[in-house]
Amino acid sequence: MANIPSFTLNDGTKIPALGMGCWMGSPGGSERVYQMCLEALKCGYRHFDTAAGYGNEVEVGRAIRDSGIPRDEIYLTTKLLNSGHHRVKEAFEESLNKLDVDYIDLYLMHWPQALVDGKVLGPEEHPTSIETWKAMEQLLQTGKVKTIGVSNFSIKTLEHLLPHCEIIPATNQVELHPCLPQADLKAYCEAKNILLTAYSPLGGQGTFFAEDATVQGLARKLNASPAQIVISWAVQRGTIAIPKSENKERMRTNMTLVSLSAEDMKVLDTLHQQTGMHKSLLPFHDESFGVYGWTYEQLGWNMVLGGVVPAA
Repeated sequence: MANIPSFTLNDGTKIPALGMGCWMGSPGGSERVYQMCLEALKCGYRHFDTAAGYGNEVEVGRAIRDSGIPRDEIYLTTKLLNSGHHRVKEAFEESLNKLDVDYIDLYLMHWPQALVDGKVLGPEEHPTSIETWKAMEQLLQTGKVKTIGVSNFSIKTLEHLLPHCEIIPATNQVELHPCLPQADLKAYCEAKNILLTAYSPLGGQGTFFAEDATVQGLARKLNASPAQIVISWAVQRGTIAIPKSENKERMRTNMTLVSLSAEDMKVLDTLHQQTGMHKSLLPFHDESFGVYGWTYEQLGWNMVLGGVVPAA
């Protein structure tokens, strides 16, 4: 079994610092997801991150059951659809039934924006993220979910939400890697006792950092893969990382963390300061204004066209 550390969330529960992301690049994945999760379980992964919007909860749950590994040894995260904000209880039950497990460890509001009858609602339209969160708080009383959190929230959207929370989100899952280290958001969340989770920690399909000269240099120095370097950086700075790989060998190397010196960490902490490097590496940015129907201003993301962070 790999020696993967755990972090303690603000509700006292523990979460493995490294997990397997189950987004396959498009909704679904079916047998590929099932085989990926089975192989990951064999490799020693015990943390899986899926979502209703990924379209593969059935396969993820089947792999967990078929593995023969006790349910209480596996940490399972799924997320609320944008179109489920006005029916949180029902949407949660649908995910639980698809996963076919007794409980979910962590349930996240996938995005702050709601989608009702095909229309993306504005921040102040019903149901607001505050109303959705209050419905999610009620789920804890069922005993079918242990922990709740958010995803894709900024300082701005958290400032809007937190004054109304009876339960503070345990984690905020965001795009996080050396090109988008989210230092301000990280500091803010740490002050609120919210742990950051890094999705796409390798920059989407995982080739960007593998081809970066700075990361390659650290990989040679430490006799590790570029992916190991970037994942180890994420965990060492106190964030959860959920890379995804269907390749058995990369699964194994990705979960083998290496120790980075303070100097190594600084090199990665400042990588985004290189010309043209401070940016999102994901393809979901709208060509004209933002992401999934909200502008960058509404999302509270300091970005311009294409997900680029402007120079200070």
